[in-house]
Amino acid sequence: MQALRRFAIIVDEALESFSMLALLSMVIIVVVQVFTRKFFNFVFFWSEEVTLLLLGWFTYMGIAIGFREHLHLEMDMLANLLPSKINWLLDKLIELTAFFFGAYLIYYGWDFCVLTMNSTMPATKLPNATIYAVLPITGAMICTYTSLQLFGVETSRHEEEGGED
Repeated sequence: MQALRRFAIIVDEALESFSMLALLSMVIIVVVQVFTRKFFNFVFFWSEEVTLLLLGWFTYMGIAIGFREHLHLEMDMLANLLPSKINWLLDKLIELTAFFFGAYLIYYGWDFCVLTMNSTMPATKLPNATIYAVLPITGAMICTYTSLQLFGVETSRHEEEGGED
């Protein structure tokens, strides 16, 4: 069981690192693109396409990490008035809904990847499926995190810094 946990953490860290690397790469590409356009009247032909690709990957993987860290929007004004049993049921309902959202991303994201596999992006010549491959990956991440949360496993890996509880 300990080996499985270690493996899951390694995979999770790799996905989070990839997401951060996508953000960093996107920022660097945009800075270079602005610099070369301003001073040399030149842009790399692939820069806009790669930036949009990285933006999509970073955004969707960030959504999954948000589910892991419980960063989704909560409105607890009404929940504070309800008994703890009802709040527990509502929490489980929210986790189930998130799980089905992840399953939706897996199913239809995969479908969309298959549908766009034969067309290519104009600048990089990568398959259009590259853009949408993040959907089933994000879905799998969300399903994994919410499954663990449904069974009472705490998935947060980062301490909250200075936020409200």
